[in-house]
Amino acid sequence: MARNYAEQLIATLEKQGVERIYGVVGDSLNPIVDAIRDSSIEWVHVRNEEAAAFAAGAESLITGRLAVCAGSCGPGNTHLIQGLYDAHRNGAKVLALASHIPSLQIGSSYFQETHPEMIFQECSAYCEMVNSPDQGARILHHAIQSTMAGKGVSVLVIPGDLAEADAGEDMFLDSVIATGRPTVYPDAAEAARLVEAINEADTVTLFCGAGVKNAREQVLALAEKIKSPIGHAFGGKMYIQYDNPFDVGMSGLLGYGACHDASHDADLLILLGTDFPYTEFLPRDNVAQVDIDASHIGRRTTVTYPVVGDVGATIENILPHIEEKTDRSFLDTQLRNHAKILEGVVDAYTKKVEKKKPIHPEYVAALIDELADDDAIFTVDTGMCNVWAARYLTPNGRREEIGSFRHGTMANALPHAIGAQFVDRDRQVVSFSGDGGLGMLMGELLTVKQHELPVKAVVFNNSSLGMVKLEMLVAGMPDFGTDHDEVNFAAIAEAVGIKAIRIEDPKKLRKGLQEAFAHPGPVLVDVVTDPDALSIPPEITWDMLVGFTRASTRSVFGGGVGKMIGLARANLRNIGAAATVETT
Repeated sequence: MARNYAEQLIATLEKQGVERIYGVVGDSLNPIVDAIRDSSIEWVHVRNEEAAAFAAGAESLITGRLAVCAGSCGPGNTHLIQGLYDAHRNGAKVLALASHIPSLQIGSSYFQETHPEMIFQECSAYCEMVNSPDQGARILHHAIQSTMAGKGVSVLVIPGDLAEADAGEDMFLDSVIATGRPTVYPDAAEAARLVEAINEADTVTLFCGAGVKNAREQVLALAEKIKSPIGHAFGGKMYIQYDNPFDVGMSGLLGYGACHDASHDADLLILLGTDFPYTEFLPRDNVAQVDIDASHIGRRTTVTYPVVGDVGATIENILPHIEEKTDRSFLDTQLRNHAKILEGVVDAYTKKVEKKKPIHPEYVAALIDELADDDAIFTVDTGMCNVWAARYLTPNGRREEIGSFRHGTMANALPHAIGAQFVDRDRQVVSFSGDGGLGMLMGELLTVKQHELPVKAVVFNNSSLGMVKLEMLVAGMPDFGTDHDEVNFAAIAEAVGIKAIRIEDPKKLRKGLQEAFAHPGPVLVDVVTDPDALSIPPEITWDMLVGFTRASTRSVFGGGVGKMIGLARANLRNIGAAATVETT
């Protein structure tokens, strides 16, 4: 019996190991959903296609495999766009099926007509429309191959009538999708210049991003040989911070510790696998950059020593040629400075927190960090939740953290958690959800309940858009439009059948979180937090606020650091041990 194009498409996705497709049924998408019905692929009904794209992105980031979302014609697929921007910028391997109006009606201002092949261009690397079943089979292969090659999101635009047409030839779909990742070694001349720069510099600081994920040991070996402090961007935190004797914290708007000073005071700063976007936090003199993507190099600050290559392979290539430095005074100074900065602010966020109402959000984050599983997946809403996650979640090499770190959209945490939890129902998934973000896509609580996903959604409920409030204060504006009426999210969760715990008393916080984490099904923990907790120490001055985007930012955002103070103290003990070795 002949099959149609929709059936051919779904069979191809089955062959690629796709286990589920996230979306909302309807209209021109119905032939594809009907083909899913007769397949091994699970249809995951979400309440907004935006959440479908977020969930697919999270699934791919956790597994490294192809993930798929879908939307019907017009408004259905245009809802996908926010989540696709996020997935594309995060490097997720996502295929979006954007169904379209009947091909005969395209260009006639038909009901729900849009031009998805144009709309999705900026949030994808491959976006093409099916014009016939034969051509559709070809571009289906191309779309899958593009996203699996690491190019970003692929979008396949499919008119509904063509989805029902007889399938075309399988020749291209019989190809094996290439998924290998070749090691990119540096150009010899570029590597030699970097070696020379390192050898000539008395002091060097390494600044790491997500590109050090598979190069941790090499980075630590380089730091040991050249006695270099190691700072990181938010993207590099989970991979480089833990058990790191050279750690000096994080730079950027969420930064803390001595990273800023170490970056600016060194003779040479080496950016490793980072596309850190905030130019104002980076020095402009004597900077080197190593990145596998040459287009990233030099677009954030002046780079004198560019090297295209894998971080790990580049360090392995240059390490034998680097002269070992014996003077670690710069490193030790930065480690002491780092510990001093953290010691100076930690008391403000840890003393008598169990008696302070509304609850300090820092206390919530610190307890989550303490009580969550060692291999938990955390999904983090954009805004102040990013601050609390950056400061308080302790990396260990097994935990994962997903957020809209590059696109910076609200409402990502809960749908990201949905995708992460579908990958493994037995692995703990905890969302740091802001009340603003949850309110924006609150319908996805219905998705969590429908599929009985054991997500633990912790809501930092301060009745405020906290990050926006801080942005206004920094700009010298009185905050306006950032506060809203109180919402009992626990009552809403209970109404849809989800176990809910509302916590207003800090003394009950630990017990409430323990109860939530022990529950086998989905739980929403609604924590009423302080709306004035803006990640600023109590002694904040107006001059510091005015200087927010300048060097004083490292002081403005210096408060509350969780277990990182323990690492800083441990590294101070390492200074003493190193000094003993050097004198014997």
